[in-house]
Amino acid sequence: MASTGQTNPFEDPSSKDAQVQEQGEIARGTSEPQEPVPHTATTLAVGRNASLTLGTESLVVQDEELQQSGRVNCCGVSFAGKNKTTRSIPFYNILWAERSENGDITIQYAHAVSKTVVRPAIISYTLDKPESSEVEAWIESLLDRAYGTSQRRKRIKMLVNPFGGQGGAVKMYHKHIAPIFAAAKCTLDMEKTQHNGHGTEIAQALDIDAFDVVACCSGDGIPHEVWNGLGKRADAARALAKLAVTQLPGGSGNALSLNLNGTVSPSLAALAVVKGLRTPLDLISVTQGDRRILSFLSQAVGIIAEADLGTEHLRWMGSTRFTYGVIKRILRQDVYPADIAIKVEHDNKTAIREVYRTEASKSPPRHNEREIPPADLGLPPLRYGSVQDPLPDSWTLVPHDHLGNFYAGNLAYMSADANFFPASLPSDGCLDLVRMRGNLKRGAAIKALLAVAEHKFFDIEDVDYKKVTAYRIIPRNQKDGYIDIDGERIPFEPFQAEVHQGLGTVLSKSGHLFEAEGV
Repeated sequence: MASTGQTNPFEDPSSKDAQVQEQGEIARGTSEPQEPVPHTATTLAVGRNASLTLGTESLVVQDEELQQSGRVNCCGVSFAGKNKTTRSIPFYNILWAERSENGDITIQYAHAVSKTVVRPAIISYTLDKPESSEVEAWIESLLDRAYGTSQRRKRIKMLVNPFGGQGGAVKMYHKHIAPIFAAAKCTLDMEKTQHNGHGTEIAQALDIDAFDVVACCSGDGIPHEVWNGLGKRADAARALAKLAVTQLPGGSGNALSLNLNGTVSPSLAALAVVKGLRTPLDLISVTQGDRRILSFLSQAVGIIAEADLGTEHLRWMGSTRFTYGVIKRILRQDVYPADIAIKVEHDNKTAIREVYRTEASKSPPRHNEREIPPADLGLPPLRYGSVQDPLPDSWTLVPHDHLGNFYAGNLAYMSADANFFPASLPSDGCLDLVRMRGNLKRGAAIKALLAVAEHKFFDIEDVDYKKVTAYRIIPRNQKDGYIDIDGERIPFEPFQAEVHQGLGTVLSKSGHLFEAEGV
């Protein structure tokens, strides 16, 4: 007979609302459809009237005792039944399976209680022949289908920022994230960040051989700190390739989770990390004065930078503060004069669209490993020098007297409703660069803003969209202003940026694309 915790383990996750969420996870998840194999190899008898079958995309639970006058009773707990003898659990939602010492088979999975929340649930049956080698083979086949090429039982260094967003990250971690990781048999080492820059300190001193993942329950600030901490190490190249940096949404900005996990739901993000595929991610060196900063998200000067950093006092508004800040500056027709030089790789939208569609048409990678550099390699050298060096001969510094916005992005989504860079790819060696004039007619400017949420931003005539490998920007005619690097403010001085293809490592659902609507 099946046993359970607080949720009905035989509630069909592929029905009604749960079907919308979980079938979507399968479609972009790590479990690839399997070729059918003989029935005797896929079905495990677990009692006179019950069986577990490995279907094409789901584990099928068949149990005649489920059909009891519209009620289901499991271990003394009664649930509303649907007079069904068969239930299915998508392989993507299977967290773990094992045979216990007392002869039971136990399967833990993420049960969809709504479109945005999954919780661990358990089914357990007593085996007629617990010592049979068939049982172990069946369990291994189930886990193969559940994980594909994703690493099982990941060793996770968990950083929780108790100050991020509205300050609920610790509670969120314990309620929604830790239970999913525990059910998947992940090894967890949780640490709360204590102050600004603590994530950098932790990453710089971390034993990288003890962990596979650094997961940040935070906004985008802690991943930024972690990558910069890894970049300060003598073995930076090895650390950045070996440790996958992920985000569990716990702040006001959760772009990394949106792009790689496809969600800002903490529990769904935890499931995505459990099943995530190791994926190279471009990182960007930003040089200013004698500093070198690693950026993973974006660099901005103008409207976007001011709308982000200039509205910190409005955090109580949530993500609305960003929209308010942008609209306010558009209506004022603010301009931010600067001289800009860029190293362009693709200079028109037709070429950019072709690059994206070529990558999107490829099959997901079938491997889960990348070459790990030796321990004596630090960060790669700068191909174009720093901002303090003479401008490369092939670059031309062009005045932009009426610049409204300079925005370079490494990911697609900047927030849940802002797909600014729909052609962005995790490891194409390019930044996606957006520029707009600051003296656009107000109607055209508002239209461009609305097009971001409607996934039509790429095609707006007034948006200049390029793929670049490096650039230099020199603000002028302003005594002070905002420069935004991954949501962090740096001095209002000239800076230079260049891309390092695949320098970092993340976990993604697809293995080669962001979870965003492309071009």
